[in-house]
Amino acid sequence: MIFLTALPLFWIMISASRGGHWGAWMPSSISAFEGTCVSIPCRFDFPDELRPAVVHGVWYFNSPYPKNYPPVVFKSRTQVVHESFQGRSRLLGDLGLRNCTLLLSALSPELGGKYYFRGDLGGYNQYTFSEHSVLDIINTPNIVVPPEVVAGKEVEVSCMVPDNCPELRPELTWLGHEGLGEPTVLGRLREDEGTWVQVSLLHFVPTREANGHRLGCQAAFPNTTLQFEGYANPPVIVEMNTSVEAIEGSHVSLLCGADSNPLPLLTWMRDGTVLREAVAESLYLELEEVTPAEDGVYACLAENSYGQENSTVELSVMYAPWKPTVNGTMVAVEGETVSIVCSTQSKPDPILTIFKEKQILATVIYESELQLELPAVTPEDDGEYWCVAENQYGQRATAFNVSVEFAPMILLESHCSAARDTVQCLCVVKSNPEPSVAFELPSRNVTVNETEREFVYSERSGLLLTSILTLRGQAQAPPRVICTSRNLYGTQSLELPFQGAHRLMWAKIGPVGAVVAFAILIAIVCYITQTRRKKNVTESPSFSAGDNPHVLYSSDFRISGAPEKYESREVSALECH
Repeated sequence: MIFLTALPLFWIMISASRGGHWGAWMPSSISAFEGTCVSIPCRFDFPDELRPAVVHGVWYFNSPYPKNYPPVVFKSRTQVVHESFQGRSRLLGDLGLRNCTLLLSALSPELGGKYYFRGDLGGYNQYTFSEHSVLDIINTPNIVVPPEVVAGKEVEVSCMVPDNCPELRPELTWLGHEGLGEPTVLGRLREDEGTWVQVSLLHFVPTREANGHRLGCQAAFPNTTLQFEGYANPPVIVEMNTSVEAIEGSHVSLLCGADSNPLPLLTWMRDGTVLREAVAESLYLELEEVTPAEDGVYACLAENSYGQENSTVELSVMYAPWKPTVNGTMVAVEGETVSIVCSTQSKPDPILTIFKEKQILATVIYESELQLELPAVTPEDDGEYWCVAENQYGQRATAFNVSVEFAPMILLESHCSAARDTVQCLCVVKSNPEPSVAFELPSRNVTVNETEREFVYSERSGLLLTSILTLRGQAQAPPRVICTSRNLYGTQSLELPFQGAHRLMWAKIGPVGAVVAFAILIAIVCYITQTRRKKNVTESPSFSAGDNPHVLYSSDFRISGAPEKYESREVSALECH
C-alpha cells in the first residue's frame, strides 16, 4: 500500500498547466461516510484573453449538460439549488481564484453519483468540463486482508476509512483483535488524487486456531453518534452503476459486483421486493422496455457468513407528459370567480400552458401543476380552453370548456322589416342557459311565444338564440312589436325598430325628402299652367274684362302623409316664370 505524503501529482498538474485553456482538475472518485460531509477539491482554468469582471460557476449532479435539466448542486449566481441539496451544499473555494472546491453535508445514499462543474464567465463564455468526480457514500470501514494468509507467517491487515470531511474526523478502533497484537495508527494520509484517508495497521502471526476469527474495525466520529463497523472478509461491492438515465421504452442493464471470500449471495431488490439473486461475483438486472413505473431506487445486497454490504442505484426514466387532467369549477354565474387546475406527470417536469383562442392565459416552467383563476367572469370568458404540457420528449394537450351563466341580452341587430303584406321580426338574444322568447303586439293585445311554431321560428348557435316572428296580411301600417327574453337570471325587453319599404313614405324619406318632393310638385304645376296660358293666347290672345288668371292649390295634388304646413300654401300661375 503506497500513500503520497508529499505534494501529489493531482495538484502538481494544476500549477503546471495554468496557461490559458479551458480545463478542470478534481479527483475522479472520492468517498465519505453516510451522515458526514465531504469536500471535493476542484480547480479550473480558462483562456488568458478572457478577463471577466466576475467569475460564476455551477455544480451539476449526474449530467454535465444543462439541456438535460440535471439537478443543480450549487449555483453562485442565484443560490437556487435542487431540493435534494438545499442546505447541504456550499462552495469552499474562491471562483475568482479559479478554485471550485465543493462541500456537501449531511450525506445520504441518494447523493452518491457524478458531480460536474461548469464555469460561467458571462455571455457565451460558459463551459461545462467533462472532468468529474464520482462520490461514493459508504457505511462500513474498508478492511484489507492479504489474498493469502499462511499460519506462522506474519500478515498485515489494514483498516482504511475516508477522511474528506473537514468538519468531522474519524477515529479508528480494532474489534476482536485481543491476542493478535497492538495496532499501529498511521493517521491521516493523502492519496494520489488529492483525497485523504485514515489508516490503522495490525500486524500479527496467524495460527490455525485463528482460522475464521472475526476481526473488525470501527470508525467513530467524536461528539456525534456516528459509528461504522466492518469485518474481515465480508462482501464489498466493487462494481455498480451510480445512477442511470433512460428514455421510456429503452433497455436498461444494472450491474452489481462484489469481492468477498467466500463468494457472496448477490440480490437485486426494489422497495423490499427481490427481483433477482444468485451466488456469484457479479449479477446483472435486465429491464426491458422500461416504463415510468420502474423509475426509482434499486438496491444490491451482497452477503456471506462474515457480513453483508448493500448499495443503491437510482434509475431515472425520462418520458413525455401524460395527457393533462383538468379539475375545478367548469360552470359559473357571471361575476363569480373560476379556478381551474391543470396537472400532468412527466420527467423532466414539463412546461404547462393554458390558452383560449390562441391567447396564453397562464404558464409555468418545469412544474407538474398549473392553476388558472378567472375573477368576476363575464360571458366573454365562456368557451373552449386548452391545457398543453410539453418537454423535450413530447407534447400532450387537453381541451375543456368553461360555461358562464348570465341573464339574457337582446342584441342591437334585432329589428322588424316589412315587405308587401308580410312583416318579419328578428330577435337575437345572447344568454346562458337558453332563454324563452316572446313577441308582444301591444296595439292588438297579443303575445306570441316560441312554442307557436306557425308564427315563430327559433334557432340556437352557441350562446346566441335567434327567433323570427312572421305576420302575414298586414296591409295597414305595421304594429309595434316588443321582444321579451327571460331565464332564471333575469329578463330583458326591447321594442324592435322597423326597417324596409312598408312604412308610410314620409316616415321613410323624412322632412328633407318631403321638401324636395314638394318642390317637384310645384314645378309640375308651373309647367301645366304655362302650357294652358300659351293655348289660351293662341285661341284668344286677350283676356276679357273681369277674367282672372286660374289659380292651382297644392291640395289638388295631395300627397298622403305630407306635413300640414305644406298643404295650405297657394301657388299662383303668375309666380311661374
